[in-house]
Amino acid sequence: MKEKFTKAMFAGSFDPITNGHLDIICRASKIFDELQIGVLYNPNKKGLFNFDERIELIKSCTSHLDNIKIVSFDGLLVDYCDANGISTLVRGVRSEADVNYELQMAHMNKELNPEIETIFLPTNTKYSFISSSLIKEVLTFDADVKNLVPEQVLIALKNKHKGREL
Repeated sequence: MKEKFTKAMFAGSFDPITNGHLDIICRASKIFDELQIGVLYNPNKKGLFNFDERIELIKSCTSHLDNIKIVSFDGLLVDYCDANGISTLVRGVRSEADVNYELQMAHMNKELNPEIETIFLPTNTKYSFISSSLIKEVLTFDADVKNLVPEQVLIALKNKHKGREL
């Protein structure tokens, strides 16, 4: 009999990683023997944090979890998963709009690789409004985001904004 729930993938851009992301990561790490966090690499996309900075922030924020592996790839997620023995994708959902989008992606991934399953984890309600994009947007107005991101990310955000108080 095939082992169940051994390896899973939680993929995203994580620019920056938020408390919402960490909530999903921590909860998924309790379900799977190994949770890979896939950081999507797109050289054509300019983010707030460069690729290496995002990897380091994720490492720092997840160092207390012993079954996390941080990976990067380009190309199709299902191809990476197939090549690395991963058959389960973890997706966090905050709202009905997320469910609709993620369901389309799950169907496409299933079409591309019938062995792939997608597990949806609803976010903790206290993080249901948080997104990396929204954090970046409110930062342009020097908003206080200390309750929305891990401390390491807050420090990095402050450094990005040249020491200004956020």
